[in-house]
Amino acid sequence: MQSIFIALLALIASSQISLAQSNPTYIPLGPAKGVLYKPDQGPVPHVGIIVMHRTVNYLSHPACTEFSKRGFTVLCMNSRFDNNEVRVVWEQTALDVKAGVEFLKRQPGITKVLLFGHSGGAPTMAFYQAVAENGVAFCQEPQRLTKCGGELADLPKADGIVFADAHPGYPMTVLRGFNGSVVDEATAKIDPTLDPFDPKNGYNPNGQSTYSEDFQKRYFAAQSARMNRLVDKALAIKAQMAQGRYLYPDNDILVVPMAGNPVGGPGGTGSLHVLDTKIASIMSTSRPEKLLRNDGTIETRIIASVAAPDPKTRETNRAFNTGTKIYSIDSFLSANAVRSTNSLGGIDHCTTNNSTVCAVQSISVPQMYAAMGAANFIRDNETTFDASKATDKDYVVIEGAVHSFAPCTACETVKGQYSNTRKNLFDYAAKWINARF
Repeated sequence: MQSIFIALLALIASSQISLAQSNPTYIPLGPAKGVLYKPDQGPVPHVGIIVMHRTVNYLSHPACTEFSKRGFTVLCMNSRFDNNEVRVVWEQTALDVKAGVEFLKRQPGITKVLLFGHSGGAPTMAFYQAVAENGVAFCQEPQRLTKCGGELADLPKADGIVFADAHPGYPMTVLRGFNGSVVDEATAKIDPTLDPFDPKNGYNPNGQSTYSEDFQKRYFAAQSARMNRLVDKALAIKAQMAQGRYLYPDNDILVVPMAGNPVGGPGGTGSLHVLDTKIASIMSTSRPEKLLRNDGTIETRIIASVAAPDPKTRETNRAFNTGTKIYSIDSFLSANAVRSTNSLGGIDHCTTNNSTVCAVQSISVPQMYAAMGAANFIRDNETTFDASKATDKDYVVIEGAVHSFAPCTACETVKGQYSNTRKNLFDYAAKWINARF
C-alpha cells in the first residue's frame, strides 16, 4: 500500500512540472514528504534549495522547476501538517525543515543549502533558521504564547534565505483579516460604527473604498482587541485543561466567524487594504526602493502596489466557507495568534514563534527579499528587511506580480504589460544566489 501511495504522489507531482525537470523523485522524510528536482543537464549543482510551507501543498510549487532549470537542486516539501490547519503545532514544522536540510546536505556535490520562503513559507523558514543560529532559547522566550521543546536543539544551519512576498508572520495576516467590527464571537454581532462594509464608513461596493484616518485608527485597534479576546479565551481553556476542569484534557476546536481569506489570495476578508488599496502604510514602500521592471531594468523610487480593490469580500467575509476560520486551541495559539494594540503598527511580533519579523532579528545569513508589485506585502517585506540582522541583504519589488508570482492582468493598462513577472523574479534570485554561493 505504501509503495502505491508513493508512486501516486510521484505521478501527481510529475504531471505538473515543466520540461525543465523531467524526472522529479519522491522523497519520504519521516512525517513530511518531498519531491526532489534536479536540472536535466549541465554541471552537478552545488547549491540545494528547500521550498516548504506550514500547511500548503508545495510539491509542485513554481520554485521547484524555476530554480532547477537555472541549475539548482530543489527539494520541494510538504510538512507533516499539509492541508490540515487544525492539527498544526507550529514549532514542529522546524523538524520537517531539518529533515530537508539534512537530506540535501547528504546529496553528492551539494556544499550550500538555502531556504526559500514564499508567503507563509517565510515565517516557516525564518523560524527554523533563527532556532538553528541561536538555539532553543530563541523559541522559549517568556513572552511567547507557545514555546518549543528540546527536540529543536542543534538544528543544522542553512546558508541563506530567499524570501518571496513574505508574510510578516501568519498571525499578523490573520489579525489584519479579522473583521474588526465583530464584538461577540458566539453571535457574530457587530458594531455598525466599525463595519468596513457600510458605505457610511467608506465602503464602495463597486470599486475603490476610501476610509478616513479616524476610521482606520479605530478599526485597526478593534482588530487587535478582537485578537486579544480570542487569545485570552484560548489561554483560559488551556489553563482549565491543565487543572482537569475542561471537557477535554488536551485540545478543542476554536471557530472564528468573519475572519477568513478570500479564494486565491492572502489578504483577509476583513482587511481594509484589500478594499482600500491606497492605504500607503501597507501598500507602498516608505522610501525609494528597487523596482524590477517588466523589461528587466531596475528603477529606484517609492513603489505603490498596483493591486486592484476587491469589494466582493463583503460576501466572502460573511460566508462560512470563505469567511470562517476553524482552528484547534493549539493551532490557534502556536501558529495564528499574536498580541497587539493596533493591527498596523502596534504588533508585538515576538509574542509568537510564527513571525518573520521577529525571527530575522536573530538571523545573520544572507537574505534576499522580493515583494510582488501587485500584492499586499510591499511594506511588510520592507519592514522585515529593515528588521533583519543580516549585513548581506537585498530588497526588490517585482513589477506587476501577484502573490503567486503570475502577472496581474487585471492591473494592466496595456496587454502584456507585466508578462515577465515569474521570469524576472527567478532570474534575479538566481543571480543573487550565484553571486554569493
